[in-house]
Amino acid sequence: MEHTPPLWLVVNAASGSNDPDAVKAVEAALAEAGHAPARIITIPDDDLPDRAGLEEAGVGTLAIFTGDGTANAQVALIQGWGGRVLILPGGTQNLLAKSLHGESDAPTIARTVATLSPQRLRMVRTAQGDALCEVLAGPGATWSDVREEMRDGTLGGIAASLGEALRQTTSGPPVRIAEPRIGRDEGYPALRLYPGRRDMAVDGYGAQDLADMARQGIAILRRDFRTGPHDQLGEHAIVTCRSDQPIELMIDGERSTGKTEETFEIVDCDVDFLSSVRRHDND
Repeated sequence: MEHTPPLWLVVNAASGSNDPDAVKAVEAALAEAGHAPARIITIPDDDLPDRAGLEEAGVGTLAIFTGDGTANAQVALIQGWGGRVLILPGGTQNLLAKSLHGESDAPTIARTVATLSPQRLRMVRTAQGDALCEVLAGPGATWSDVREEMRDGTLGGIAASLGEALRQTTSGPPVRIAEPRIGRDEGYPALRLYPGRRDMAVDGYGAQDLADMARQGIAILRRDFRTGPHDQLGEHAIVTCRSDQPIELMIDGERSTGKTEETFEIVDCDVDFLSSVRRHDND
């Protein structure tokens, strides 16, 4: 009988969809497909496996049932691995899972694991880490702090983070695009950079009034940027940004702070992702 390399499953108890019943449903769906998990890694109790650990154990598929931030951290540890990665929607927004599987839920995707096709993705490289989905650069990134407080904090903490996000959005130092020369000369409270059809797409978000600012804040909280007012600035291989203060960043939903000059570049991700969505060569 042909040996099937084992599948490991990574889950995150703190993610939006990772309650015990949801994890059991994913386990059952994988078993139904003939790929019952040989090991379950539970974050934050367990460490994320690295490439060497997966290779030593002979793992063939790594299923990641988490949000975008944990999926990003896991993929960063296994660049160059020869196995396949199955991204399952286990967080709040699940942008990476949606790009690979559309709106299907985790058990539905898991049941079809044996029929999914490997795909290579591109990502946005920064000095602070790679983004599989998107980077938000500028004072507007502080709105992600509000989202974290809404998830885990008190009313006082939410109010404080909301006030700081409003202050930063209205009076924080804007981010200017230095190379290439695109967008507003004065810069933007937030720039969104993400894999486009051919290169790295860039959108600029600049609140003109209180209504714009409110819509932007809600869009950032939901990570539904298309609903916020913005300028589409085209697709580019490399973009360099500058600001008068260290640039606040949100990388796949996780906060970071960069330098006063940051360069963003579109690169290939050296991992095979299992996908339900058929891609064309020019997508």
